[in-house]
Amino acid sequence: MKKEFTNQWALILGGSSGLGLATAHKLAAKGMNICIVHRTRKSNLPQLNEELRKMKDAGVEVMDFNKDALKETTIKTVLTSMPKNKCKLLLHSIAKGSLKTMQAAQLNMLSMTDLDITLHGMATSWYEWTQALIAEEIFTENARNIAFTSEGNTKVWPGYGAVSAAKATLEALMRQMAVELAPLNITTNCIQAGTTLTPSFKLIPGSETLTEKAKKRSPFNRLTTPEDVANSVYLLCKEEANWINGTVLTVDGGESLQ
Repeated sequence: MKKEFTNQWALILGGSSGLGLATAHKLAAKGMNICIVHRTRKSNLPQLNEELRKMKDAGVEVMDFNKDALKETTIKTVLTSMPKNKCKLLLHSIAKGSLKTMQAAQLNMLSMTDLDITLHGMATSWYEWTQALIAEEIFTENARNIAFTSEGNTKVWPGYGAVSAAKATLEALMRQMAVELAPLNITTNCIQAGTTLTPSFKLIPGSETLTEKAKKRSPFNRLTTPEDVANSVYLLCKEEANWINGTVLTVDGGESLQ
């Protein structure tokens, strides 16, 4: 099979499971070298190492850093290991945020600290990494800068307030970067995945109910899969997608239309 991406890298933040991991496998199969930054418990490392081995079997280089992507020291460590001018894709897939409610009567109330942590983890850290890659000249020509958003950016779900605020911030940053980074030949987009049974989604209060509603809303009577979303990232990395910039690409089979 002909490799579409040679001597190019994908840097995936939060790529040990879910959408990030599926994307890593897809791009590795297409010839792109993979660098994953993740936080994985010791008990889950054997499973992750097996996933990394499968990527290497595709004939690409694979690096992984089991470190906190939200720390400045991690950014420096990772980018020191990355080759200059070879990063085709920066993919933000970090799912670190609070799922506390805003009801003051409850002990588990969302605090300002919770909100700040969520906004950084799921939004502003994307901008932080982007600027670091630019400063260190890691991006290649016609690079792609992509982050995952969700339908919860405009809807109210119990306990989703902090994440919703982060997703709205993420999309605002996307629009701004799409314009301001265009002179650097970097396109910036968000992908809004449909309801997908990822580890982070299952942590949302009432996720079982959301799942059943999503199945009923879907014209195809099924949920979105991580592979569906990975395919969309791959499409945006192709040369034919050079003119797609500053948009939220909905990948949900039509779920959000109903």
